[in-house]
Amino acid sequence: MVYLHSNLIIMIEQDAINKDSGEEIVYDSFQLDDITYATILTDKFKAKKPFQEPNPKKIVAFIPGKIKKVYVKKRSKVKEGEILLVLEAMKMNNSIFSPMKGTIKEVYVTAGLSVSKGALLVEFK
Repeated sequence: MVYLHSNLIIMIEQDAINKDSGEEIVYDSFQLDDITYATILTDKFKAKKPFQEPNPKKIVAFIPGKIKKVYVKKRSKVKEGEILLVLEAMKMNNSIFSPMKGTIKEVYVTAGLSVSKGALLVEFK
């Protein structure tokens, strides 16, 4: 069976057998633009965590690095675009700006602290 979608050709063999192991190949299906496709998904792909929309009130480190300077403290009122802190990563200073107007609920870092990717830095109320 052959499906043609744009410039993509997907070939599916009915009752396919893996030539190396002799096991039957089991296809998983997914739907895209009202067309159902069959494919083989790896165990690594199946084990991936589903995407979660980031919480705009929680500012996290986008890269591992070291906190150079913190400009805000708990209960500070900030405007959108105001600098919150500076994160040094790969010998570059990255300014982290406020994505919204609001009040700081908690600051979880101090200057000199090393943080990993995804570490919570600042939280808004």
